[in-house]
Amino acid sequence: MSRERSKRGVLPPAQENVEKLKKVVEEGNYYGAQQMYKSISARYVSAQRKSEALDIIHSGACIQLEHGQITCGAELAVLFVDILVKARVPYNEETLDRVRKIYEKFPQIPVPQHLADDDDVQQLSEALGAAKTRVDGCSSFLKAAIKWSAEFGAPRNGSPELHVMLAEYIYSESPEVDMARVSNHFIRGNNPKKFASVLVNFMGKCYPGEDDLAIARAILMYLSSGNLRDANQLMDGIKSQVEEKQLELPQSDLIQFIIFLLQTLQRDALPLFNMLKVNYKSSIDRDPSFKELLDDIAEKFYGVRRRNPLQGMFGDIFKMMGAE
Repeated sequence: MSRERSKRGVLPPAQENVEKLKKVVEEGNYYGAQQMYKSISARYVSAQRKSEALDIIHSGACIQLEHGQITCGAELAVLFVDILVKARVPYNEETLDRVRKIYEKFPQIPVPQHLADDDDVQQLSEALGAAKTRVDGCSSFLKAAIKWSAEFGAPRNGSPELHVMLAEYIYSESPEVDMARVSNHFIRGNNPKKFASVLVNFMGKCYPGEDDLAIARAILMYLSSGNLRDANQLMDGIKSQVEEKQLELPQSDLIQFIIFLLQTLQRDALPLFNMLKVNYKSSIDRDPSFKELLDDIAEKFYGVRRRNPLQGMFGDIFKMMGAE
C-alpha cells in the first residue's frame, strides 16, 4: 500500500461514521453525538474529503432534528452550509434538495391557543420558548444557505426557493408574526400563489385594520423591485382564494388604491400615478414605509429620480445667499 493510500486510510468511508453516530443519537446521547459529529467532520475537512464531511453533517442535522433536538440540529445545519462554502460547492438542484431535506426536518408545532389555569399558562410559556428556538434555529440555517447560494450561482438576492422556505417557516412557527419580515422573503421568492395563501390565512387571524396593510405592503414591495407580473399574480391569487373560501377582500380605500395602482402601472401614465398618490394620501400615510416604496416605484416605472433632501436644502441656502 502506498504512503498516500495509508494516509487516507486513517479515515474510514463516511458511511461508517454516519451509522455509528446515528446509533449514539438513537441511544439518547444527543450532546455526545453532537461533539462527535463536529470533531469527526472536521477531520474529513482537514483531509480534503469535504464531500464526505457533508454527508456526515447532513445526516447528523436530520437525525438530531428528527429526535426533537432543535439546537443541536440547527447547529449542524449551519455547519453543513459552512462546509458548502469551504468546499465551494456550486448552487444547483441537487444541493438545494439536500438543504430542503434538512429544512423539512424542522418541526412545525402549533402553539396552544386556549388558557384555563396556571398549568396551561406554564404550558403556553414553554411552547412560546420552544417556538422561538425553532424559528431562530431554522432562520440561522436558511439565512446562511441563502448567503451561500447568492455567492455560488443563485440570483443576486439568493435562492428564491430558500426565501420561500424561510418565509413559510417564520409565518407558521412565530407566535407573533412579523408580516413585513415574512413579505420581505416572499418578495425574493418565486411563489406568489403560496404568498397569496399566507396573506389570506393572515386575514383570518389578524387584528382589524392589519389585513389591508399586509396586502398593500406586499404589492408595493413587489412593485418597488419592478416586478409588476408577480404583483398582479399575488393580487389575482388573493382574490381567487378569498372567493373560493367565501371570504371578503378588505373593503378599504387602501385596497382601492392598490387596485388602481396596478392598472395604472400597465401604461405610461405618470400624471395618473401622481394623482393617485394625492387622492389616497391619507391611506398611504397609514404606513411610513409606503412613501419610500412609492418613490422606488416612480423611479422603476417612470424614471422619476429621487430628490436628495440634502441637495434640496443646500440648493435653497445657496439661492438665499445669491439673493443677498
